[in-house]
Amino acid sequence: MSEFKKRAIVTGASRGIGAAIASLFGKSGYSVTVNYNKSREAAEAVAAETGGAAFKADVSVPEEAEALVNGAGGAGILVLNAGVSLIKQIQDTTPEDWRRVFSVNVDGAYNVIRAAVPFMLREHWGRIIIISSMWGIRGASCEAAYSASKSALLGLTKALSKELGPSGITVNCLCPGVIDTEMNAGLGEETLRCLVEDTPLLRLGTAEDVAGAALFLASGSASFITGQVISVDGGFAV
Repeated sequence: MSEFKKRAIVTGASRGIGAAIASLFGKSGYSVTVNYNKSREAAEAVAAETGGAAFKADVSVPEEAEALVNGAGGAGILVLNAGVSLIKQIQDTTPEDWRRVFSVNVDGAYNVIRAAVPFMLREHWGRIIIISSMWGIRGASCEAAYSASKSALLGLTKALSKELGPSGITVNCLCPGVIDTEMNAGLGEETLRCLVEDTPLLRLGTAEDVAGAALFLASGSASFITGQVISVDGGFAV
């Protein structure tokens, strides 16, 4: 496999799902750029573990997203994981709240993809893996901005799979369920217990569960899979 095909960029990779994806890709022989915005020490620890490099960039800023991609020399594999959450009723969600969620979750994915696709077109090969959420499928009460932003990524996946497929580039989306991460820990024990009870497999997911699915989509075994929205949620969204 060429160097380009073994080069990966993982956004939002300093912790949680992103860190698990970067770690697994590194252990699987990929050269990984570990993107972070604020958590430098954590990102550098992940990079040291994977043998990759940490790169600071706020992907919601087009120029920084472009610097990330160019700094890596382009990449055959993009895992777009950077995201923020927001729990507020719609009447309490300010325009600034709404814009912030979309700027990271949607604009961030767009910015990195836009910068990276020219490299993929030259190679006639690429794997774009977008991390959405089960709430992008089902919607979550008091999380209108987050759910809407994650739903937008489903449409982006389907549209880009049609646009980029003729150029040998696959585009797929993973929708994690209730994953045992720092972000979800803030939901509280009672809420998490209820969510587990609504999950057919009766457990929280792990970041490694999502990482394994991402690694599969990057592999040759998934070369004829594109435009798919795959739930990694223990059956929650069934």
